[in-house]
Amino acid sequence: MLELLLSFLILAGAIFTFIGALGLARLPDFYTRLHAPTKATTLGVGSLLIASAINFSTQGPGISLHEILVTLFLFITAPVSAHLLAKAALHLKVPRVGQSARPGDSSQ
Repeated sequence: MLELLLSFLILAGAIFTFIGALGLARLPDFYTRLHAPTKATTLGVGSLLIASAINFSTQGPGISLHEILVTLFLFITAPVSAHLLAKAALHLKVPRVGQSARPGDSSQ
């Protein structure tokens, strides 16, 4: 039963990470590309870390807390970095899809 749970978490983590990487490569502009690695990849890495914590907690003498600390760090830093990247892009007037590069020209 434990192997099935770990397999599910690892597979879900791999799928979410793949979706995040695919979105980063395929989405058309900076703002939409920002969502893929911050949302899907965070969930994927979190799922992998939970699987690792369960595995090492059942294998070792005690509860493995390293993965929980890494997960908390990831869940705190990913949204903050995404927010700062989006704010910098807005400040630099990075164009969206269908918007020209010039700040005064809005040809959507």
